Amino acid sequence: MIRKSPYHDRFVAHGAQFIDRLGFAAPAVFSSVEEEHLATRNAVGLYDVYYQVGIEVAGADAEAVLQDAAVGDLARLPVSRVVYTSLCNDKGGMIDDLTCFRMAADRFCLYPTPARVDAAVQAVIDQLKGRHAVVPNLGYKRAYLSVQGPRSRELLQSLTKTDLSTAALPYFSLTEGTVADVPSTVISRTGYSGELGYELFYPSEYAHHLYDTVMEAGRPLGARPCGLGALRSVRMEKKYPLYGLDVDETTTPIEAGLGWTVKLDKKAGYRGRDVIQKQKQEGASRQLVLLALEGDVLPARGDAIVVANETIGTITSAERGHFVRRQLALGYVETRVARNDQTVSIAMASGSSTSATIMTQAIYDPTGKHVRS
Repeated sequence: MIRKSPYHDRFVAHGAQFIDRLGFAAPAVFSSVEEEHLATRNAVGLYDVYYQVGIEVAGADAEAVLQDAAVGDLARLPVSRVVYTSLCNDKGGMIDDLTCFRMAADRFCLYPTPARVDAAVQAVIDQLKGRHAVVPNLGYKRAYLSVQGPRSRELLQSLTKTDLSTAALPYFSLTEGTVADVPSTVISRTGYSGELGYELFYPSEYAHHLYDTVMEAGRPLGARPCGLGALRSVRMEKKYPLYGLDVDETTTPIEAGLGWTVKLDKKAGYRGRDVIQKQKQEGASRQLVLLALEGDVLPARGDAIVVANETIGTITSAERGHFVRRQLALGYVETRVARNDQTVSIAMASGSSTSATIMTQAIYDPTGKHVRS
């Protein structure tokens, strides 16, 4: 762990336990994963993913390039809006799932999975084809702070004159303003928690000031610094896949339950379109599902999912759902058994087993009411 985010000394002061994340000393937990998880669900959780590198796609042909690179329809994306999409290979496998911010008519910012930045850059560059666009890696020029939870608007509105109401800044939109006297702060209604939340991107030289100010203003509201452990557990309750565990270059958006992100009616093509189109029209042979387990045993990646003594799938990741008070897992099962309330068994490498119930939607706020509030 040779690199440190701008907030590192603040994390040390708050008692963070660190892990190596792409060479960065990243906070895994401060107090406990459960406390941080519940703070995010009930009040405010503050997350830093400084190693989340942005990629800019800019130029007269930037939209056309991204139309050929992403499964979503970027031509329909207005300025100051955000879309969740994927870059795929020729077999329809996901090179990465990412968010795309339209900053101007001719400028976009992509935020890929930190470990997939180079792959995402190359996937976009492959679609340049002599057109007028550039694809710079933005590196670590800007600091990042994710403010997530039902009281996040109350907290941030006390620090900015920018209107943060849903009417002014709906889910998956962005604006720019001054927050805690920090100019040129991009305020985005996005996040990975499944709650009302905002992501702030701003000049790194203000990192200490903004973090300290947000923490101080958030303390009376129950705000807590949160680590990667809580980030992974809150996303599990929402059935949000994690790249490298639940999705990768061997899984298509249709198999991952992300068919809603795929636009087949746009004029531009993209790699893997024929495979993805066939799966969307005819169905895939497997499906990513959420599993609510009985008991307190947590399965491991690779454990078998069994029905009537037949292996019909595999666990990809598992976490405790601290708000719903259940052990949860994600895994791929054969589509024929991917039915809500289907009972299965999990055969663990240790030799033990437990029962589980398949859920085709999130166990927490399945309609997405909280993120849109």
